[in-house]
Amino acid sequence: MQKRLGILTSGGDCPGLNAVIRAVVNHATLTYNWQVVGIPYATRGLLERKAIPLSIHGLDLRGIDPLLNMGGTILGSINKGDTLAHVDEIIAGYHALELDALIGIGGDGSLAILNQLQSKGNWQFVAIPKTIDNDVGKTERVVGFDTAVNTIVDALNRLTFTAASHDRVMIVEVMGRHAGHLALHSGIAGGADVILIPEITYTIKGVCEHLAELRCWGRRFAIVVVAEGAQIAADSSNYPSCEKPSCGMGQYIADEIRRCSNNQIDIRVSVLGHIQRGGIPSALDRLVATAFGKAAVDLLADGQSAQMVAWQNGQVVAVPLEAVLACSPCLVDPNNFLVQTARSLSTYLGNLTPAIVKTQFNDTL
Repeated sequence: MQKRLGILTSGGDCPGLNAVIRAVVNHATLTYNWQVVGIPYATRGLLERKAIPLSIHGLDLRGIDPLLNMGGTILGSINKGDTLAHVDEIIAGYHALELDALIGIGGDGSLAILNQLQSKGNWQFVAIPKTIDNDVGKTERVVGFDTAVNTIVDALNRLTFTAASHDRVMIVEVMGRHAGHLALHSGIAGGADVILIPEITYTIKGVCEHLAELRCWGRRFAIVVVAEGAQIAADSSNYPSCEKPSCGMGQYIADEIRRCSNNQIDIRVSVLGHIQRGGIPSALDRLVATAFGKAAVDLLADGQSAQMVAWQNGQVVAVPLEAVLACSPCLVDPNNFLVQTARSLSTYLGNLTPAIVKTQFNDTL
């Protein structure tokens, strides 16, 4: 009897999701002769009993190849709503659609919900990690992260030229509510002078001292990368805006630097926002997505369930989903090699005590 496999994408979108769908459909259809259906808008599709045929025996699969380089997800996705209020209806939807197994592509939040559903519903379920935040546990790579880093680095390259032309400090706010992987990787690759992430405390005084030091070296511009979830500065009690403002962390840092420097620094703020989620997936994201899709299908064929495919030591392996969720979100270790690398290049990340440099605005530090 032909196996009926469902696939869904949940949570925020990112580049590479369609490449996963492509790999799953091709491998499941051509290797195992399964029928694959897409569940639109994640658990909402299960709730509403909706499925989109993605493969039928004998279908010309050449038409699905464009998915390899298409951003977003053709299945749609949701990252809001009270899914757990409809557990029984969603589980019933899985059975009403006559699914034999399900592949869910999501971040740690989505996978936690799907894990509860598969456990209660006794589904055969395999997870594939994706997120531009790169904060899913037990895996070195996830779908979407590499493309997002490249997008930010491209923006930093462009902003560096205009910053240098006008002797400005350009503050770039990137995503990362809880984890600073995106800011750290892109900041290092983009040559940022200051990187502020949620996991490391910092002071406005320290930021201003570092900017002053750069000017003493003869460089009159700087690039500051700030994760949206970065902490309020440890010394913000010295200033009126001691709570994170609704305008965002980028603007908050700009306002505090202006106070610290007596408005002697020309500052501009760029919030990249959802630009980071879009675009054509990078070669690495396509590779990871394809390998994950193939491995997920093989796990189901082998009768396994409640597993997540993960990238470890250059190989795709299966990790129990419970073990993944137990260590997610995976945060930046303040002492890891990349943090040490950035600091060795004189990038300010906080928790440092730079030597005081005599400058025209040192009296305000």
